[in-house]
Amino acid sequence: MRISARPKVLGRTARNAESGMRQQLSDFKAEFFKALAHPLRISILDALREGELTVNEISQRFDVEQANASQQLAVLRNRNIVVTRKDGANVYYSVSDKSIFKLLDAAKEIFNNHLVGVRSMLEEIHGSRPSKARRRQPSQRVR
Repeated sequence: MRISARPKVLGRTARNAESGMRQQLSDFKAEFFKALAHPLRISILDALREGELTVNEISQRFDVEQANASQQLAVLRNRNIVVTRKDGANVYYSVSDKSIFKLLDAAKEIFNNHLVGVRSMLEEIHGSRPSKARRRQPSQRVR
């Protein structure tokens, strides 16, 4: 007897609902990653680890025009990745969910793992080539 976590027979309505939920989640993820798909947005999020910042502080930190910083923040705000708090004339930005930092840390780990692989590959390539100090023998010359 096979035991399954999912009922063997689902009604059409239940299957459609499950499929609809999977599609909604996939759509959310796609839009979420699109919102992260800019180096300045990633840098802004990393800077927000330290706490909330204003547009002026962000533009100074990354040496970009305030309009550019505002545009990138608007993308993050529209996807509810950052939230705002107004205090007098200042608008402060912060992340809406600190688990975004886990995602950024995971991306950094993947990047570092990639670098380790590239370094290993380069070491293999350079280890198999004759060094510049050692000259090729006449029989080893490439023609």
